[in-house]
Amino acid sequence: MSFQKLDDLGRKLEALEHALSILGADEATHMAVGGGEKRAEAMSNLAGMYHAQATAPEIADWIAAAKPETEDQRLALVEFERQYVSATCLPTEFVERKTAATMRSEQLWRELRAKGDWDSFLPALEGVVALVREEAQLRADATGLAPYDALMDQYDPGNRTADLDPVFADLKSFLKGFVPEALAAQDARLAKRPRKSLNGPYPIEKQRELGLAAMRAVGFDFTHGSLAVSHHPFCGGVPTDVRMTTRYRTDEFLSSLMGVLHETGHALYEQGLPKDWSHWPLGKARGMGIHESQSLFVEMQLARSPEFWQFALPMVHQYLGEDAIPGWDVADVLNEVNFVERGYIRVDADEVTYPLHVILRYELEQDLVAGKLEASQIPEAWDTKMTEYLGISTINDPKDGPMQDVHWPGGAFGYFPSYTLGAMIAAQQWAALEKVQPNLRSDIAKGDFTGVNQWRADNIWTQGSRWSTPDLITRATGEPLNTDFFKAHLKKRYLA
Repeated sequence: MSFQKLDDLGRKLEALEHALSILGADEATHMAVGGGEKRAEAMSNLAGMYHAQATAPEIADWIAAAKPETEDQRLALVEFERQYVSATCLPTEFVERKTAATMRSEQLWRELRAKGDWDSFLPALEGVVALVREEAQLRADATGLAPYDALMDQYDPGNRTADLDPVFADLKSFLKGFVPEALAAQDARLAKRPRKSLNGPYPIEKQRELGLAAMRAVGFDFTHGSLAVSHHPFCGGVPTDVRMTTRYRTDEFLSSLMGVLHETGHALYEQGLPKDWSHWPLGKARGMGIHESQSLFVEMQLARSPEFWQFALPMVHQYLGEDAIPGWDVADVLNEVNFVERGYIRVDADEVTYPLHVILRYELEQDLVAGKLEASQIPEAWDTKMTEYLGISTINDPKDGPMQDVHWPGGAFGYFPSYTLGAMIAAQQWAALEKVQPNLRSDIAKGDFTGVNQWRADNIWTQGSRWSTPDLITRATGEPLNTDFFKAHLKKRYLA
């Protein structure tokens, strides 16, 4: 009988999650400016109700007494327990202290980042780091994991530094040599075919129609989702009502289109999750690395390929007009969407340099959590790695150095690895897909994405959270995560 209690609990929690997700998406897109205070009050109350129900003491008894009757229920029970431990291992008093400290730290960060005022920001960050170390130990005590592993496990269940360290070390070593090669190959290409300028302005309404057409083409289900505008693009809502957003610039259209395709990758995953278990933790997406792999699969593997643009370039002319990018062919678009340059800002980085930004943060995070590095030492440590990995210095520029991301001010440690894991998993999935679908590239050039989506549905989407992140990768691709596929992908795309 106890599993039925867990099933009922799952339905109640799903209803609250649904309300919070839709209210959150609405706040970022349609809420009137005067609605903020009452919206915050409503969401705070709902979040409190969710937390109270998800951490009720009797749940531990239900988990201990549950007798699953099917394999799905057995796997669901494992996830119910993992979720319960994660929700209850932090005392309420600690959660309140951390919430207050991170909110203050984030507000200070927003105020001081533009000025690059590291010294005024440092005391708040030191407070957050102290709390993160405390949280890491609390989670470690509850799970039996090492402290940093316990933080990572919230975002990608199953990931361990013992497995990731050698993978990232290998990738870092490769990229330090590859970046100069890719830049030299790009210079040679651009000497023969220079970059062309985008011929704006591009009316927002026409860009919107192009984005909707691209979403439809790659498989987005508009009976279970929509596209709106927000300050920062995101994919939110719930699997039956996915709320996607983008933002537009009238001087160019590619950044919005690529953003739309990235978020569509997230949306396809949500829409493809197993509906029968939507109210169990088992029916949710399996962590941030896998989620990011689905968005990067669409944006990087598909949408920056020659085959995609054979299909998409006529669509650009259809929606933006024949004179939108006069004289451009597929090679001109690829010059633009696959342009490589060394830069300071992670979110603006290209596919080649981006992993070095993430590895830098991953290494610093581990040292911060372990107490090997103090917050006051971050600017020097950051600059040393930035100089070594990308050949540029940030020592006198905290705004574009260690103050550029919101993750640390907000206390989100253990999250960064997911970004680069997503890129690597996407490349490994593509390689596995090409093995079983030899006509993959010609199908894409024709605008046929059914084979692509069927494989991802079978191997990723419908699996929900049945397996840990490493197990899901192995089951889907036939081998554990390694850097070979991502390296081969970069060589093919950037050295050709």
